[in-house]
Amino acid sequence: MEGIPPIGPFLERLEDLNKKMAEPDFYNDQRTAHAVSKEQQQLSRLRDLYKELEETERQIEENNAIIRENSEPDFVEMAKEDVASLEQKLEPLKNSILKEMIPSDPTDSRNTVVEIRAGTGGDEASLFAADLYRMYCRYADGKGWKVENLSMSESPAGGFKEICFLLSGEDVYRSMKYESGTHRVQRVPVTEAQGRIHTSAATVAVLPEAEEVDIKIDPSEIEISIARASGPGGQGVNTTDSAVQILHKPTGMIVKCADERSQLKNKNKALKVLRSRLLELKQREESEKYAKNRRDQIGSGDRSERIRTYNFPQSRLTDHRIGLTLHSLQQIMDGDIQEIITALEEADYASRIAELSKEK
Repeated sequence: MEGIPPIGPFLERLEDLNKKMAEPDFYNDQRTAHAVSKEQQQLSRLRDLYKELEETERQIEENNAIIRENSEPDFVEMAKEDVASLEQKLEPLKNSILKEMIPSDPTDSRNTVVEIRAGTGGDEASLFAADLYRMYCRYADGKGWKVENLSMSESPAGGFKEICFLLSGEDVYRSMKYESGTHRVQRVPVTEAQGRIHTSAATVAVLPEAEEVDIKIDPSEIEISIARASGPGGQGVNTTDSAVQILHKPTGMIVKCADERSQLKNKNKALKVLRSRLLELKQREESEKYAKNRRDQIGSGDRSERIRTYNFPQSRLTDHRIGLTLHSLQQIMDGDIQEIITALEEADYASRIAELSKEK
């Protein structure tokens, strides 16, 4: 079928999954069962769409035969109308099939750890980091997700030098993965007496939450330090040795957590962040094998890449990856970012579909 890779391997995979789901002990491992069921549903949609495309092309051919062989003007006119109507369905069907042929990201349904760090710009960068945190919290609230702060370091100006939090809910990583990168802001800081526009930046890292089965941490490879917590939290937090710092020796990664009054809770939160960072590192190393393709993907997660500019004087947001410009910055900062995420998702799918078509 023109423009579509062979369907055979996908149907074979669907048959294998159907057999696996029929096994008596299939639901013993709920996590695996969920992943298999999700893939089976996707392949079932693919099979049905392919059948619909075959039927559409069959009807077009039948009508073209009527046009070639029939001398009755009324029959020919009706057949031409049918062909025109059926041909309008072809391209959307083919795009839907190609979309279903793209393997789903197994981490799309994961909860997500988000780390925001102030970059260049001093106090203004820390205030912008706080603005981004508020934006994501508002967006999460609208999606019905839960926000749990894991660690934070406040700046004297009232923003964040860095803040790390967990978003829990349905398909969190699927939406948030496009936010990784450098976010640049252009505005007049509150401390600027002459009204000059300053440029500052903050980096966002979006990490799918890792489970122990994904990343096993060898206790001998970590060094845990306990210290007296400082910062917000009242008298109690300052009089207990509850702050936890974990050093992962093989990578040099350091994770700190002092938000909880309980040392055990801080340790568990720090381990959660460490696992997610290690999972991201593992995924990045694997994907670098396919670096050429990865450069063309929207959701590459490269936090060094400048992905977006927030221009306050002109109320303008520009996403540089897809050339999207919106003039509704206040609504966006209030958490209305779905239009951006949808546009990024569609652009990502389009680039993957184009790649898939080349490989057929």
